[in-house]
Amino acid sequence: MTASNELRLLPWSGPEGKPCYLSTDASGGYMARLADSIEAVQLGTATELLEEASDTLVDQEAGLEDLRWLAKELTGALRDVIRVATSRGYLLSGSGTHRS
Repeated sequence: MTASNELRLLPWSGPEGKPCYLSTDASGGYMARLADSIEAVQLGTATELLEEASDTLVDQEAGLEDLRWLAKELTGALRDVIRVATSRGYLLSGSGTHRS
């Protein structure tokens, strides 16, 4: 997935929330496949949360705690989706190393 000498932004953070990068020429390597799998899970979770958000927002019985939980979960999912989009956008562009 990455060209020679390019870094792939991974879908998880390192110590202190700093981004992690993968440096490899092997697109089918273990870490690349693991990252692909985690990205798929993150995108699936975001899709499920979006559906739940739609249901919660029309539910007249939803309380403040429900909305706080939803906002917290959506924030985390959005963070993950932005990381995936950044990584994939970078991979598609083929530009130099990208640090966000």
